This record gives sequence, C-alpha cells and structure tokens, in this order.
Amino acid sequence: MIFYEMNTIIKTDFGKIEYSIIGKGKPILFLHGGHSNCHETLFLKGYSTDSFKLIIPSRPGYGETPLGENKQPIAAAKLIISMLNKLDIEKVIIVGISAGGLTAIELTSNFPERVEKLILISAVTKKWLHPKDKMYQQGIRLFSPKREKFIWQLYRICFRFFPNRMAKVLIGELSTKQNPKITKQEIDEIRQMTFNQRSKEGFITDLEQNIDASVIAKIKCPTLILHSKNDKSVSIEMATYANKNIRNSNLKVYANKWGHLLWVGLESEQPISEVNKFINSDLN
Repeated sequence: MIFYEMNTIIKTDFGKIEYSIIGKGKPILFLHGGHSNCHETLFLKGYSTDSFKLIIPSRPGYGETPLGENKQPIAAAKLIISMLNKLDIEKVIIVGISAGGLTAIELTSNFPERVEKLILISAVTKKWLHPKDKMYQQGIRLFSPKREKFIWQLYRICFRFFPNRMAKVLIGELSTKQNPKITKQEIDEIRQMTFNQRSKEGFITDLEQNIDASVIAKIKCPTLILHSKNDKSVSIEMATYANKNIRNSNLKVYANKWGHLLWVGLESEQPISEVNKFINSDLN
C-alpha cells in the first residue's frame, strides 16, 4: 500500500508549514519553483512511489505556508529542517527546482549531515532577476499578492476554452525554441500543472532572494545539475555557475523544446533516466 498524506499543516519551531507526502522508502525532498505548492505533481514524474517517499512542502509564501519572517532562502531552509525533525526524517535527497534552487543550496550547504545528494533542475543558483529586467517587471506587475488570484483565474478560464493557444503562449515564455509542435499529452500535462498554481506572496519574494557566493562553494555532497540550453526563464548560466562552484557536481544539458520544463512530454524520458541513475548510484 502506497502512503499518501496530502495538504497537511504542522507547527514547527520556525512557524507553520504545509506539505504532502506520497510513497514509501528513501526520502526525497522537493523544493518547488515559482507559482507552485505541495499540490504540484508534474515534477514527481518518473519517481517510483514503491521505492521513494516523496516529500513536497509548500515553500514560505506559497500554498498554506505563511511567509512570516521566512523571506530569505536560509530562513526557508531552517523551516524545512524543522519540518523534517517533526516528521522524524533524518536524511534526504534534495531536488531543487527553478526558484526553489536557492533554498535547496542553503539547506544543503548549512545542514550537510541531513543531505545525501542534491539535484538541481532548471534551478536558480544565484541572484535571479534585477529590477531593470523585463521578466522582473512583468512579475511585479502581474503576480503581486493583490493581483495574482485574478490573473490565475483568468489564465485557467483561457486554458479551459483555448488550450492549444494557451500552451503556445506558455512555451513562448519558457523556451527559446521557435514554433515547436505541441502534442495533446503535453497540453494535458501543462494544463494540470497550471490548474494547481498560485503565486500568493511567494513569487514576489522569490524575485528578491539572493545568497552569498560562499554558500554554494561549501556543498560537498554528490550533486546532479540538469538544465536546458533552451531555457528562457532561468538562464543556463545558472547551471554552469553551480557546476563550477560545487566541487562534486555533474552537469547535464538538454535541447528539449519546452526549455525550462524538463519534465514535459516524451523529451522528459532522458532527464528522468539520468535522475534515477544518479539517485540509485552508490556515490556516497
């Protein structure tokens, strides 16, 4: 029987946190990206729930996890460690996805005894955006806490009635590939993902986050970095920076059509295979 605990909120020494747990076995902790929460399932694709306990907390400001004083990645890392203590989980494999990358790096660097391996997927690994950047300005304008609920409602309505057009709009924001053919399977995956998303206070917070350069250099555990050269949202420079600064790291670069979303469509098979190979390898 597969263990499944959804949308649970617990109190820790650093505040409340919402999380989901799916599966049983070796614990894997997922630190989701922007606009996401513990209900996200797309990035769980390819993990065996017979072999792994998949733990997905909502990062501060997302889902039902209050932002409070946990605005910086180190504070989020301490909150998540406190959650693991409450759950009596000693050691995890960490998967840092997109804007969740900075929290993954802080946690791995500052609590090395709690991390077996680190996986960074399309991850932010240093300061992401600056106020003069177009994407930063767009994020502030569309996804402020006062507007984001309406924007996501409008987005879902449009996706419900015009799924093909909306998928094309989204891929244009996430990938540098020009006019790629999009399959029905890909549209279904993207639609399911977006129907679970909200920005709340989390995304605006992500735009302002940063970590000291010395933090990433302290990471010693085996690290796998996955990134697309077609990623339009998070530059591949983030991946090469992490690979340069994490001593025991390996970088895999892809040319998938969805760019930032490595887990969409048939092209996801190769990165999923690489992740499973890394997780199951005896690198400790």
